[in-house]
Amino acid sequence: MNRVIFFIDGFNLYHALDEKVQYRKYKWLNLDKLCNCYVRKIDNIENIYYFTALVTWDQNKVNRHKLYIKVLEHSGIKVIYGAFKQKEKRCRECGKKYKSYEEKQTDINIATQLLVMAFQDKYDTAIIISGDTDLIPAIRAVKTVFSVKKIGIVLPIGRSSEHLKQVADCYYKMNEQQIKSSIFDYEIDIGNNQKLSCPNNWR
Repeated sequence: MNRVIFFIDGFNLYHALDEKVQYRKYKWLNLDKLCNCYVRKIDNIENIYYFTALVTWDQNKVNRHKLYIKVLEHSGIKVIYGAFKQKEKRCRECGKKYKSYEEKQTDINIATQLLVMAFQDKYDTAIIISGDTDLIPAIRAVKTVFSVKKIGIVLPIGRSSEHLKQVADCYYKMNEQQIKSSIFDYEIDIGNNQKLSCPNNWR
């Protein structure tokens, strides 16, 4: 069997769904089902890693995100956290300063795990769900050191990247049918008399 590990850029995928109104109803996404859209009969999914960060300045978003993460973990997904960094910016029109937040560490975390797990011989094929071209150096590094290992790219729905396509051994474009068929049930029983429900504004 061909051992496969998935590396999912959580915010890259989330923003692809959030940017278009017609895709927002798919945020309650079963990543295990989604990943199975991109494997063959000879492939065995060893692990699925979800890389994300909490938007700590918005408690409602944090609550929804933690709920979703709990559902993902219950389905066997492994979660790796990054963080947001606060930055001070200046408005180009009025000159006033304002606070902004930038996600940090996700691309570094993915790149690190991609390399470490290659050295540990944890996979034969790594499939990255992201449109972030910052991952290209790590992909090239793995392919240089481990020529037999394969790297695949799944571009989140609505995204495109010729640069990622050029460095990948296999390349997929996510489509609506794939995400539509990969939604969790709106209510999930996680045992011990606990049920988790999809947030109303994600339906």
